[in-house]
Amino acid sequence: MKRPFLTVIRILICIAVAGLTLFAYIEKQNELAELRVAIPYLAKELKGIEQENIRLTYEIERFKSPSHLMQLKQKPEFSHLKYSFLDKEIFLEK
Repeated sequence: MKRPFLTVIRILICIAVAGLTLFAYIEKQNELAELRVAIPYLAKELKGIEQENIRLTYEIERFKSPSHLMQLKQKPEFSHLKYSFLDKEIFLEK
């Protein structure tokens, strides 16, 4: 008499475990789908950041160019700066 009751309980436990496993699998698939949807957006954002880095690198190089530095030298706010001569410079060795 006890055998059919234990069999029903075992079947219910197996169904519950299978249901939980299926739920976990579906949840993992949903996470992967969300990541697949986010990849194009993130790739576009990354491309924009890389282009901004290239632009800023160009701006830095243009700012550091000798012709631009000579133009800055002629502005009144930098008129107090003078060229240092080699005999007045101090070099420290590593």
